[in-house]
Amino acid sequence: MAGVLDSVNQRTQLVGQNRLELLLFNLGGAQKYGINVFKVKEVLQCPPLSEIPKRNPVIRGVAHIRGGTIPIMDMRQATGHRPLENIEDCFVIITEYNRSTQGFLVRGVERIVNMNWGDIHPPPRGAGKENYLTAVTEVEGKLVEIIDVEKILAEVSPLPEDVSAEVIEDSKRETVVCKHVLIVDDSTIARKQIQKVMQSLGCKTTLRKDGSEALQFLEEMLSEGKDPYHELLLVISDIEMPEMDGYTFTAELRANSRLKNLHVILHTSLSGVFNEAMVKKVGADDFLAKFHPDELAKRVNLRIAQLTGEGEKVEQ
Repeated sequence: MAGVLDSVNQRTQLVGQNRLELLLFNLGGAQKYGINVFKVKEVLQCPPLSEIPKRNPVIRGVAHIRGGTIPIMDMRQATGHRPLENIEDCFVIITEYNRSTQGFLVRGVERIVNMNWGDIHPPPRGAGKENYLTAVTEVEGKLVEIIDVEKILAEVSPLPEDVSAEVIEDSKRETVVCKHVLIVDDSTIARKQIQKVMQSLGCKTTLRKDGSEALQFLEEMLSEGKDPYHELLLVISDIEMPEMDGYTFTAELRANSRLKNLHVILHTSLSGVFNEAMVKKVGADDFLAKFHPDELAKRVNLRIAQLTGEGEKVEQ
């Protein structure tokens, strides 16, 4: 199963072209699911698991893999279904999200498909707010559901979401009270996390689910005679999103003479050495791996300091 993943160098060629690769898997039924290959470190047969006391039931145990101890979560149970049985016959997808490594137990892993982000769509409106989908697509006439892994992780192992008092005190609230921060992310959980940080700093927020929606919002501001640069403190955008990814969204801003000066922070759970090069390529101002409230707040404070001419007083 190790051969199911191509070399990282091959996959990075897709970045910035509004394309991605999905690793398809199943949870024991006919429904197919997908996960961005960039978040996958390894795929292997389920190794022996050691139980841990007082564990969340979604965590089936921990595995010792390549010198590290990794929690293994039951993907089917995490999304509200019965736990997987006969786990020794299952597979584990080792992933890296939010600066940590974890494994997701699935029934079977199928193959990798090359997709365009334009073919990845938000979940149907009728899916309800409590679903675990971040997007859907179609492969060979069959629906593929892309699970909101960040929602699973927030429920199983919540991250701190509060900003430290000293970071809040560094914020120049009076300079931002009339400005909004545009938050662009397809994950409901991620949007709420970022919004909470912004509100702690006294910033108002505008939320959009993907790059296409965000670009439309900005174009509407222009058509109303508003200047987004003066209306918005900055833009915080995820990278992997349906319809239009964060790299393409940023490149679109930089190509528009009336939007090119917007301050853009790419904020994503994607990991990899390619990120810094891609940030420079598309013209983003900053990059931050999810999710650390103090670090995000400090980047916003840096932007405020730039606008007030007090940049030297704020440490990065």
